[in-house]
Amino acid sequence: MRIGELATRTGVSERSLRYYEKQGLLVADRTPGGHREYGEWAVDRVVRVQALFAAGLNSAKIAQLLPCMRDVDGGPSERATARLVSDLTEERRRIDGLIADLLRSREVLEEVIQTASGVPAS
Repeated sequence: MRIGELATRTGVSERSLRYYEKQGLLVADRTPGGHREYGEWAVDRVVRVQALFAAGLNSAKIAQLLPCMRDVDGGPSERATARLVSDLTEERRRIDGLIADLLRSREVLEEVIQTASGVPAS
């Protein structure tokens, strides 16, 4: 499939797909005319890259991680190094901390809403 179809199917802009390619997150074959061609596997890869970005990882960390994942099922690969596992564990701790902070902020906001609306706390 061409880049426009991949963009449509994944909801990711063509510009982002070219960025992914430049960062080594996505690989395209080239037609004789120089157009990018992607296999069906690219849809899963782009969805996975988007999920990893949403989880707070940067493109360099994603580039390290992708070879350790299978595109179809996302299972671990033997290529995962102890360092990568350690880095990802630390990243998970960081995300857990952000979630805890957000939950505390939500609780405070809920108290303010209840107080301002005159609704007693439950």
